[in-house]
Amino acid sequence: MADATELPVMPHRALAEAEVTMAQETLSAIIDGATGRGDVLSVAEQAGVVAAKRTDELIPLAHPAWLTQLQVSAVPDRASGSVKIRCETAAVSQLGVEMEALTAAAVAALTVYDMIREIEPGATVRSVRLVSSQAGGYDEWRRPDAPQEARRAPKGVRVAGRITHAPRGGQPFGLAVRKRNP
Repeated sequence: MADATELPVMPHRALAEAEVTMAQETLSAIIDGATGRGDVLSVAEQAGVVAAKRTDELIPLAHPAWLTQLQVSAVPDRASGSVKIRCETAAVSQLGVEMEALTAAAVAALTVYDMIREIEPGATVRSVRLVSSQAGGYDEWRRPDAPQEARRAPKGVRVAGRITHAPRGGQPFGLAVRKRNP
């Protein structure tokens, strides 16, 4: 384990992704809920959340992280015949949260595979990778081939047949309400 006693406490963020490719028929079965194993996307998201919280138990020498934000999304993409998984993690700590994001992405992808393997054992888990990482407000790393601004779906918007929840206060993410001057 790395010695973190002298490191300053600061906000850390990480974004990781993974992809599970499959035949269009299998993807349609996932979207229609016809896999015979339940809601594949919700179960994969739940598995990713559990995995991120247990990263220090799964990865030798990983420090426990007290996550302040954890969001896992599994979204079907008909154009590529895949389920795309994105995991965002954040914490205010001495160490980063990259391993938590990567673990969540990998386990969510493995869960998708597990739930469709009877339909399509040839499905492929691929591209488990860190997209971006940030420590404090100044030390940022972004994968060179990643979009300039990796955006998540705004709160309250329909994504993959599900509606993302608006944050407390009810205003969708990214939408500012301007007050008029009297």
